[in-house]
Amino acid sequence: MKGKVSKLLALALAAVMTFSLAACGGSDSKESGSASSKDGIKDLYTWETSTREMEGFFILNTEKAADLNVLNNAYSGLLSTDSKGQLIPEIAETWETKDGGKTWTFNLRKDVKWVDVNGNEKADCTAQDWVTGLEWVLNYHKNGTNNTSMPVDMIAGAKEYLEYTKGLSEEEGKALGTDKFLEMVGIEAKDDYTLVYTCITEKPYFDTVCTSACLYPVSQALIDELGVDNMIGMSNETMWYNGAYTITSYVNGNEKVLTKNPLYWDKDCSLFETVTIKIIDDTTVGYQLYENGEIDHIDLSEANLRDIYENEDHQFHDQLVEKRARKYSYQIHFNFDKRLEDGTADENWNKAVANENFRLAWYYGLDLVNYWARTNYINPEKCENLAYTMKGLLYFSDGTDYVDKVVEGLGIETKEGAADRVDATKAADYKKAAMEELSAAGVTFPVQVDYYIVAGSQGSLDSATVLKQIFSDCLGDDFVQLNIKTYVDSKSKEVISPRLQSFDTNGWGADYGDVQNFLGQETYGEDTAYYSKNYSNCNDATDPELIAVYEEFTRLVNEANAITTDLDARYAAYAEAEVYMLQHALTIPLNYEVSWQLTKVNDYTKSNAMFGINNYMYKNWETSVDAYTTDQYASIEEEFNK
Repeated sequence: MKGKVSKLLALALAAVMTFSLAACGGSDSKESGSASSKDGIKDLYTWETSTREMEGFFILNTEKAADLNVLNNAYSGLLSTDSKGQLIPEIAETWETKDGGKTWTFNLRKDVKWVDVNGNEKADCTAQDWVTGLEWVLNYHKNGTNNTSMPVDMIAGAKEYLEYTKGLSEEEGKALGTDKFLEMVGIEAKDDYTLVYTCITEKPYFDTVCTSACLYPVSQALIDELGVDNMIGMSNETMWYNGAYTITSYVNGNEKVLTKNPLYWDKDCSLFETVTIKIIDDTTVGYQLYENGEIDHIDLSEANLRDIYENEDHQFHDQLVEKRARKYSYQIHFNFDKRLEDGTADENWNKAVANENFRLAWYYGLDLVNYWARTNYINPEKCENLAYTMKGLLYFSDGTDYVDKVVEGLGIETKEGAADRVDATKAADYKKAAMEELSAAGVTFPVQVDYYIVAGSQGSLDSATVLKQIFSDCLGDDFVQLNIKTYVDSKSKEVISPRLQSFDTNGWGADYGDVQNFLGQETYGEDTAYYSKNYSNCNDATDPELIAVYEEFTRLVNEANAITTDLDARYAAYAEAEVYMLQHALTIPLNYEVSWQLTKVNDYTKSNAMFGINNYMYKNWETSVDAYTTDQYASIEEEFNK
């Protein structure tokens, strides 16, 4: 496959761009057939799959990418990121630290307004809104523990305030304003447009946290208008906006429409008049919409990509474009406290998954090349993931990617034509040991493995079927049996909360530029650990050996986190913790997202950071009313990489 794609792209290396692009302006191709290739798209039509439909509108209360990918257009934070992943001003015009990262000062714009869904002015957006926002995040009775992991790890007094509110009654907690909060927590609005954070110790990467939902603002006037009890359940029609767009229409499971905010503070940027996000079952359906001119870009399923790629006469053959890697590192997340549908413990699975040899048989045995091909049929190896942290997040002072250091610590070497981690001999040995140990403990084989996908999605079913075959071929039907099960609407409500899954495939994208935001989601006994609390349920595991491994991993993570002045030493300590976690297969790296697409959008003009929530902000995008060709995109990439 490599040879064929090289031929496809060969001429692209010498291609010269002879067209101009604009993010907005010109005629809309869906309204007028007179637009030329130099015109940009006025009204963008994009898509999301039904498995990623948003469920909440309050940015401080959600950590789900499905929500934040939309909400980062409705809210503006202190800082944002550009197409190279660098921090750029948003509402904070300037920012600085004069003491190595312990104290940070942000100087805010004076022209930012809160508006309602129709763009009517509601209030000024001031530094006090960040104080109110952080109090909400850290108030247990208002926000639970959502978005608390970063503040409690970094901001002076944040952990103490969270614990203080836990000790209050619900009525007392919800009645709190900011007086007690300001006494305890390291945040201060010196005036309406000067905001100061004081960290626990030096945090030289704290400014990257400003691109995360945990440090977004909320107006006290909105809280007063809706009432504390109605904030989390706010809708697109009741929320306030200070971002580039308002969400003027929302039909769950169908589509949502974002409309340019008439009072948006950034008058020099390029925005679409509207952005329509259509919900599709899978990319096969999306491909039909693209063919019909109903959306402006589409990721290609394996079947569609194969059909176009192998037919040089296909109308889209010369428009195939490989996407940039998304910021998410996907893993197999085990559930260590699985339940049956009647709510009782699935003892057979729970005993099996607590056994390290059982997990290591998966780690070394699962050859996922055919699964990666579902995303990238042409170059499936680009989807291979060997670590937990995302590649490109951060680097040692000598330029070494942190993930490369982890892979080195794991002793993984590149193997031509095969998945690098797979070792059939080791897998067989671990399988044999696991079956002997677990049979003696009363576990019956094959162990039943329940894997859930959304009902009605042919793409999800096809991917799950490929995964089921991989389990059969690589691990053996005598060892495990993968059962493909379905949910109707919400995986979190129907599957994850009742703990029905044996494992889930999920990805994490960093909220800020440090390893703690990855590894801190997997620690034991800590409320702020997202995956431990919501997916692995490791805190409710009962196996002493498994608990001991989790405790040691947590110790290593916290030791690394305590190193704040020597970043190389900090990263080296984190790499040791990450290697330990993977050597014990507490999770198993699954894939990166590097897919192919047909598109009228220049991805190299989008925000492309490995942290934060801004990569889906529909701002300053260059577009064309005609699809980009493979040659054009190769030239764009070459110019970008200079």
